[in-house]
Amino acid sequence: MSVPTTTPPSDSWDCNYMLSGPPSRNNFGSADLSSSGLLAFASGSSLSILDSRSLQLISTFPIPPPTATNSAASLSPFVTSVRWTPFTLRCDLLSSEPSNSHLLLAVGDRHGRIALLDFRIRSVFLWLDPDPNPRLGIQDLCWIISRPDSYIAAINGTSILSIYSTTTPSSCIWKYDTSPEYLSCIRRDPFHSSHFCVIGYKGLLLSVKVLGQREDEVVIKELKIQTDCTEFLKLERDANGGSPSSTSPASGLFPLYMVKFAFSPQWRHILFVTFPRELVVFDLQYETTLSAASLPRGCAKFLDVSPDPNNDLLYCAHLDGKLSIWRRKEGEQVHVMCTMEEFMPSIGTSVPSPSILAVLVCQSESTLQNIGKFYAHACHSPSANVDFDSPFDFSDDTLLLSKTRLISISDDGKVWSWLLRAEGLGDFQQDVTNPGIHADVAEVPIVGNVTSDLHAPEAGKQLEHVSGSRHHRSKSTSSQADMSFKVSLVGQLQLLSSTLTILAVPSPSLTATLARGGNYPAVAVPLVALGTQSGTIDVVDVSANAVAASFFVHNGTVRGLRWLGNSRLVSFSYTQVNEKTGGYINRLAVTCLRSGLNRAFRVLQKPERAPIRAIRASSSGRYLLILFRDAPVEVWAMTKNPIMLRSLALPFTVLEWTLPTVPRPGQNSFSEQSSFNSKDQATMTTDGMSSTSKASSSDSKAVGSDGSQDDASESFAFALANGALGVFEVQGRRIRDFRPKWPSSSFVSSDGLITAMAYRLPHVVMGDRSGNIRWWDVTTGHSSSFNTHRDGIRRIKFSPVVSGDRSRGRIAVLFYDNTFSVFDLDSQDPLANSLLQPQFPGTLVLELDWLPLRTDKNDPLVLCVAGADSSFRLIEVKINEKTIGYMPQTRAIRERFRPMPICLPILYPTPHALALRMILQLGVKPSWFNTCGTTIKERPHLIPETPSSTNDLRSHMIGLPSIGDSVVPEMLLKVLEPYRKEGCILDDERARLYATIVDKGCTARFAFAAAIFGETLEALFWLQLPHALNHLMNKLLKKSPQKAPLSASSSELADTVMLSRITSKGKSIPGTRERDSLSLGQIRLMAFGQEELWETASERIPWHEKLEGEQAIQNRVHELVSVGNLEAAVSLLLSTSPESSYFYANSLRAVALSSAVSRSLLELAVKVVAANMVRNDRSLSGTHLLCAVGRYQEACSQLQDAGCWTDAATLAATHLKGSDYARVLQRWADHVLHVEHNIWRALILYVAAGALLEALAALREAQQPDTAAMFVLACREIYAEITTNLENSEDESGSSSTNISVNLPGLIPESQDVIAVGEYFGQYQRKLVHLCMDFQPYYD
Repeated sequence: MSVPTTTPPSDSWDCNYMLSGPPSRNNFGSADLSSSGLLAFASGSSLSILDSRSLQLISTFPIPPPTATNSAASLSPFVTSVRWTPFTLRCDLLSSEPSNSHLLLAVGDRHGRIALLDFRIRSVFLWLDPDPNPRLGIQDLCWIISRPDSYIAAINGTSILSIYSTTTPSSCIWKYDTSPEYLSCIRRDPFHSSHFCVIGYKGLLLSVKVLGQREDEVVIKELKIQTDCTEFLKLERDANGGSPSSTSPASGLFPLYMVKFAFSPQWRHILFVTFPRELVVFDLQYETTLSAASLPRGCAKFLDVSPDPNNDLLYCAHLDGKLSIWRRKEGEQVHVMCTMEEFMPSIGTSVPSPSILAVLVCQSESTLQNIGKFYAHACHSPSANVDFDSPFDFSDDTLLLSKTRLISISDDGKVWSWLLRAEGLGDFQQDVTNPGIHADVAEVPIVGNVTSDLHAPEAGKQLEHVSGSRHHRSKSTSSQADMSFKVSLVGQLQLLSSTLTILAVPSPSLTATLARGGNYPAVAVPLVALGTQSGTIDVVDVSANAVAASFFVHNGTVRGLRWLGNSRLVSFSYTQVNEKTGGYINRLAVTCLRSGLNRAFRVLQKPERAPIRAIRASSSGRYLLILFRDAPVEVWAMTKNPIMLRSLALPFTVLEWTLPTVPRPGQNSFSEQSSFNSKDQATMTTDGMSSTSKASSSDSKAVGSDGSQDDASESFAFALANGALGVFEVQGRRIRDFRPKWPSSSFVSSDGLITAMAYRLPHVVMGDRSGNIRWWDVTTGHSSSFNTHRDGIRRIKFSPVVSGDRSRGRIAVLFYDNTFSVFDLDSQDPLANSLLQPQFPGTLVLELDWLPLRTDKNDPLVLCVAGADSSFRLIEVKINEKTIGYMPQTRAIRERFRPMPICLPILYPTPHALALRMILQLGVKPSWFNTCGTTIKERPHLIPETPSSTNDLRSHMIGLPSIGDSVVPEMLLKVLEPYRKEGCILDDERARLYATIVDKGCTARFAFAAAIFGETLEALFWLQLPHALNHLMNKLLKKSPQKAPLSASSSELADTVMLSRITSKGKSIPGTRERDSLSLGQIRLMAFGQEELWETASERIPWHEKLEGEQAIQNRVHELVSVGNLEAAVSLLLSTSPESSYFYANSLRAVALSSAVSRSLLELAVKVVAANMVRNDRSLSGTHLLCAVGRYQEACSQLQDAGCWTDAATLAATHLKGSDYARVLQRWADHVLHVEHNIWRALILYVAAGALLEALAALREAQQPDTAAMFVLACREIYAEITTNLENSEDESGSSSTNISVNLPGLIPESQDVIAVGEYFGQYQRKLVHLCMDFQPYYD
């Protein structure tokens, strides 16, 4: 699917400056971590996207609301599922425009809508079902790839499985109803991109393959996992009794009952399923349960299961916030719990403790760890993996076996980053770091003898010498039992912690002192305080779009919040003592942001009659008004120990302190004219207003012609229940009447109670419950009003004014229907020139205020908005002389502050990302990177500040490439220079890793570049390529090298040892060559060698020994025949009961397998019988008969025709050699490429089969000119190294060979295909350079 790179549409909503509320169980724990390190998780109706390494928020995306007429339906529903696209960075620049397909997100919500979001342009790219009917909420979804198309599989409602096409126009191509089963979880098979499985709450398992868009091209199979459903059946009866909504997904009905599963990333056909109190291992091939483990007493229910990408470990999250680690027993598919770790620390958390919603494993870290292990030859000590830039890492007596990074998300808005270290006791070397070292074949059986004596001191020495196969054991059996796990918290990100209730913005003059005066305010701090339902106060730094601090202040909801200066906050909450008798406990607290201390004041011993209604703090922070419900107003002086100055017993409805006097556009003429254009002007004073002065001091204060006053005093305006208005002044401990000039009597509202007010000298603006807005000049008495034709007005806020502004009358008005508008009272017709926003997109507005950071008249006006969905947003308002409106966010409001650069090259514009990928592949000196580590001297390279611009940039390359244009790297380095200066290419850890592998050959660099951009399978391909070419060269040279020519390659076993192993007279001994479960598990995906395939198949045989049933016996016989253990197969066949329907077929096969006489006649007879059996018998019995007479090539062909590709490869690895084995591999590669759509797995099989031209053709068909060129480059380098090593070995032995000059088939320099690859790569380089020049650097 191609998604062209475009600019954001003019009506798009930029949410770079938005913080979503905390996630909850209504989001169903929806989160996904891409292979490139991007974390996306749902929070309410929004998506938050983070860098998983630095834990910095990159962006927040609110899902647009449904298109509906009524207000309720136009609210955005909860996001319930999110999945990153499996597509990777596309390189087809010569055939199409640069694409953003690698940055797509599939999102499902509670209304059943599915959207494809383009993260680059931050908008919905495609709605798969924009208005579903009925609205069956999305339970889960996943991507399905069936070339050339992609699909989305989704669970709708409780029991509907749907498949959607992602091509335009999108449509639902297939549906399947599983009623009365409830569906829970859907996952894609990592071995087959068009195959996925779905699990149900009662154990139903659906296996689905998507072969095309037609309904008959979707193949489904129903399986059953036996489990105890008693608890679920009870929950189901309770839910049906309560008449739940039929559109709700199952997680909405049963939020604490989780059924999840995951595919094993190492073993094909294996599923790990967690029911609430049971862990099940299920075999899709055998269609049966291999093992089941129940949770011990005291353990909370399972939440989710995640397999380790490299090791045979399972990480299971629990509902109580703990993580259990399960390890597979050697030789069995049985998992046992090793340890239980706490993922929710009890220190510093609220009561009740927050809940863990999701746990994810970082795939990108595991891939890079594999690369480091493959090429770090010098690292043989426990301190090899120590990060010297971390002061907490040090060497000890423990052996570090693996490191895994996990991310957890909790419902208090925190994202946690954990480092799990698997360690063992001992002093021996970490053999797993050097897979290029192999034991001699004769030493292989020693391992079994060594492990029999667990404590013999010689055992460790022998094991250290015998670390044999390609996947090495890092410790002995005893050390595996002593393995320990350590979990460390390495990072945490705090987002908004709870549902928002109140918003407070500091005043522009909070730091103004008496000497400086209120007309010259100090710079306001870029902080916004948010009160929450949980009692915490979150302080947001808007310059960084992050929560700077979070304070737990109250035990209940924060109902009021105001700033006192720029470093103190005052807040209140109350609790009702008794609903019948009444009585409230009011709690007021002052929070110091610098010290984090909370100090309560006005602490009473007994409950009060009335709760606090609101608090109002003066602009300087010196005074505080406390409004009670049906009680007097208290005036407090907010000194170090707050003092109550006075109690005002008047029926106040609203109170507001004055804002600081603003600069004027013209000082000379302003005193003679009003800044507001009035419709009804009057200068007379009303007698009805004078009664309000009786509550104030009799002495008054003269007001200057400009409306200014003594800086030591502050005033507040108020309205009474009878509609009367007034202004009081507070100076020291005195409160007196301000004595303003009153407006006319007609100004007083007779039909609406005043509900909102804003006061900035000399103007008072009021709003009532009828939607009327009135304003009044207290120095002249001029007044005016208009009706908004909306609901009652809840809040009015003056916009900040700076010198040079043409208008001082802009106000933001919040209505009781949770909508808002912006009016300019300086215009002739404020209503006609207003910005009416009847509905904020997707949510309701709870609170708003202006951000007081303007310093220049050209700076935009920015509104801070607290949404009813608990989100916090900044909205920029466009200003011009004619009208006001929302400004399209083509630029950032302000440059965002980052504590450290975000090193995510996947976010670069596609041409720039491809440029960096090519530079990393060709090889750049580590000194080119600009990183910010703390211990520069301990790095393997030095990091200069900037390279000299006068030098040739090509000097930063480790060498000029032998393919393509030599000038291109210099131009690409120039394009990447802005990123290098910002330090956002590679962080220090990855730069050090690159420094260790940059001189280890081109395949090491290619693997590193692929891993950086999330290409996990490509990275594994490059790691295996030297091994595959070595395998090919051994076949071409008709002999094995005397020593391993490459560090990443594996020696072939001698032919005699292989023949003795696969003979029909010898039984397979699975324990003969033990393979530690803590191994490079991902490399199993790329296995092709005869030894590797045989070992993998042999290791699976013991898993099925205890299975019963006729079909299980047939499958076991098939496995034994595949690995050449004919004796065990015959024994199993002869054990068949005479009453069995398989008795005659099994007897026939047993006789045939054990026969050794009349071979020619037997071949003819068996061939005919086998053909009939294959035609009529699904058990593939005919294949076994062909094996009995040595027709292994035909047996492999029949297995491949039946779709048993892995079995065919195993059989070929056991019995075939040379071209016969290559033909099986090549046909398997065709299937993997065209059916499973795994190009990297297919390429490694093509190389092992010697079909290098087919590998090039596959890359050309995939439109990857750069990878094709790098493939040729890598093959040449590896071939040169192999031949050099062979010549050196022959010189040492004194022999000569005529086969050394054998060329790689199809890759000779004179080949037309190779020449075409070079020319195509040159065109690609030139197109890339032009595109890089057209795109501006991306800065977050």
